[in-house]
Amino acid sequence: MLDKSQLSQPIKDNTSEQEIARFNQMAREWWDPVGKFKTALAFNATRSAFMIKHLAYCHNRDPDVKDCLKGLTVLDVGCGGGLISEAMASKGAVVTGIDASAVSIEVAKAHAFQSGLAIQYYHHLAEQEVQANNRYDIVINAEVVEHVPDQPALIKQCAQLVNPKGTLVLATLNRTWLSWVIAILGAEYIMRYLPVGTHDWKKFVKPEELVSWVKEEKFEPVYETGMKLNPLSGQWRLSSSLNVNYIQLYKRHFID
Repeated sequence: MLDKSQLSQPIKDNTSEQEIARFNQMAREWWDPVGKFKTALAFNATRSAFMIKHLAYCHNRDPDVKDCLKGLTVLDVGCGGGLISEAMASKGAVVTGIDASAVSIEVAKAHAFQSGLAIQYYHHLAEQEVQANNRYDIVINAEVVEHVPDQPALIKQCAQLVNPKGTLVLATLNRTWLSWVIAILGAEYIMRYLPVGTHDWKKFVKPEELVSWVKEEKFEPVYETGMKLNPLSGQWRLSSSLNVNYIQLYKRHFID
């Protein structure tokens, strides 16, 4: 694990103690397929399948091959209990997961061991990776940016961690009236898929904001999708609408 004392510059703590405490409480329940986060597990299955398919395309791989991400290095920023990390590792990727929550990291380590997956998990921040000059073929920031104080800084750090020919994956919630109705009123207050207070609508991020934040690092989106929940079946599907949950994959362009 990175030692902060060995870094060239002091780390600015781009975290919220309230958010970390909330996820500490949630972490141990994340992997229960019949628990209160079963909808989140179904959500992860759909988003991970989309990511894997299009990451394979981005890196000239066949997505139908079992280990289509074999040998590619992946950094999962804000990995939580390891949902995306394990999906990537199961396809052959060399995965590192980092999170601001120590409890989440311990949950992720324990579950990876149970799953027989060799994933490196560390309790630290994206800025520490930047200062250590680490680079990865794929950097993923999924459902994290809406929980941090300095959103542009986090996204820029993630972009800086991508290899020159690598891929950046960003996933979050759009700041629209529909996202408030579905993701907060519906998911938290009515259906109770998530604890009340999990999200702050004002921190939801519009797709064009993500595009602007990575522009300096010469990234542009190449694939994107929205996601939609069927409240009756509990099943998630991909959607052409980015009005609520959405995923974007970015590649660098080198034209000045």
